[in-house]
Amino acid sequence: MLKNNEPAFDAPIPGMSLTHELGDRPWQTPAQHTNVDDAIDYYMERMSSEEFILQVVEVLESGVPVTVLANTIQMASVMDGIHSLDVGMLVLPMLMEMMMLLADSAKIEYETGLENPDKNKTRKSLIAKAVKQYEKRINETDKKLMDLPKEEKEEDVEESKGLMSRRTK
Repeated sequence: MLKNNEPAFDAPIPGMSLTHELGDRPWQTPAQHTNVDDAIDYYMERMSSEEFILQVVEVLESGVPVTVLANTIQMASVMDGIHSLDVGMLVLPMLMEMMMLLADSAKIEYETGLENPDKNKTRKSLIAKAVKQYEKRINETDKKLMDLPKEEKEEDVEESKGLMSRRTK
């Protein structure tokens, strides 16, 4: 209970446990490697270890594309403050080539992730466009047919009304 009925202002702010001071996270500080050459040297040293090679081969054997694995590794390095995002994007092709070289030397089949699986498929937007054009042509044809003069007018025939009545042509 509060003394003297005064509110406590020293209580934590809601969500305070979810925040950190600015510069407290690795990606908020300057990167360890600021240019592409330094980042490549970092990766070459890291990728030459036996443990890393075995892990890369195992992951590629399981069917993960090289592009996904390389992007994951460079994004983890960005989050660890090893290099910046732009340096990581510039290093990405080298990472992919190195991983493909490791997979080739281990004689395993792998997916590069560079192939376009939808290359021979028709896009849904093209199908929708074709359907719209078809409907437009059908409507134009119907309008032309409606504008043609009728040669014979149908005689007014009194239709029978009832549930079981016969239809007339």
